[in-house]
Amino acid sequence: MTKLTTHVLDTMTGTPAAGLRIDLYRLEGDEAKLLSSHNTNDDGRVDSPLLQGDNFSNGTYRLDFHAGDYLATKNENNKTDFLNIIPIQFMIANTNRHYHVPLLLSAYGYSTYRGS
Repeated sequence: MTKLTTHVLDTMTGTPAAGLRIDLYRLEGDEAKLLSSHNTNDDGRVDSPLLQGDNFSNGTYRLDFHAGDYLATKNENNKTDFLNIIPIQFMIANTNRHYHVPLLLSAYGYSTYRGS
C-alpha cells in the first residue's frame, strides 16, 4: 500500500523520540494548508500513516518537527538553546511508491533521508 510515514530517532540517547509533535502541510504556491498533527509514540513513530488512500496524492508537502519542545523535556532546565521547529519540505511525485521521511535528531543538528 502506498502511503507517507515517518519516525524520529534521538541520536543523543540512541532511542526513539517519543512525544514529539509533527505537523503535516500541503503546499500550494505560497500557501501552506495544515493537513494533520501527530505525536510520536514510544517507538518514535506515528501510530498511523500520515497520508494514504485517496489523500495520498502528488504534490509538495512539509513536515514540521517540533524539536525544541521535545529537546526541552530532555534538558534539566526545560529549555533548548538552538533547534526549534525543523521543516522538511519534499515532493510526492509517484503515488505508486511508499514515502518514508525519517528524522535523526540531536540538540545541535539533524539529518533526514528518503527511507523505505
